[in-house]
Amino acid sequence: MTTPYLASDLNLCLCHSCGKTCDMIDQPSSCERCGAPLHTRKINSLSRTWAYLLAALVFYIPANLLPVMNTNMLGNGADSTIMSGVLEFWQHGAWDIALIIFIASIAVPGIKFAALSLLLVTAQRGSQWARKERSRLYRFIELIGYWSMLDVIVVALVAALVKFNALANIEPRLGILFFGLVVVFTMLSAMSFDPRLIWENSSNPEAANGVTSC
Repeated sequence: MTTPYLASDLNLCLCHSCGKTCDMIDQPSSCERCGAPLHTRKINSLSRTWAYLLAALVFYIPANLLPVMNTNMLGNGADSTIMSGVLEFWQHGAWDIALIIFIASIAVPGIKFAALSLLLVTAQRGSQWARKERSRLYRFIELIGYWSMLDVIVVALVAALVKFNALANIEPRLGILFFGLVVVFTMLSAMSFDPRLIWENSSNPEAANGVTSC
């Protein structure tokens, strides 16, 4: 079976702004249609992805250790972290909310950290292992990224609903800010990764570093 040609083999480059396929024979620096700069790969893709991912890991620690909300009922206030909030909702019979918070706050970030680390390490090493599966893994990370803010939304909704009850009050705490930063930086990390690096030949070190540009 013959290997299909790559865009680089045909001197073609896709504009990241308007999607026009540009002929790179004359080495143009910008798109003829929209004028956007042309790059065959995302600039410093691996470096920027690692930086955003490590920043997310740093913020993930206080996001789990610091309280994300304060519950005040009948004059008795108590701070809750993510895990204590999950357990509290579960013990009060709200297992659906507890499950949503656990998946959005614990499972999804953990999966994204592990998957992005795998993609980064294999791309840096120019690995040819399971390329199709790794491409699907990247698309899966993009998909679940849209649901990463569920925990923040749940806290906001619960706080709004409890406000109707004069005997109870829920307020967000500092931990929810750090968790929001975790979500933002993991999304930036996924956006910075160039999935085309998965298919690069390991013999091309410049392409493996994601620094090739037009």
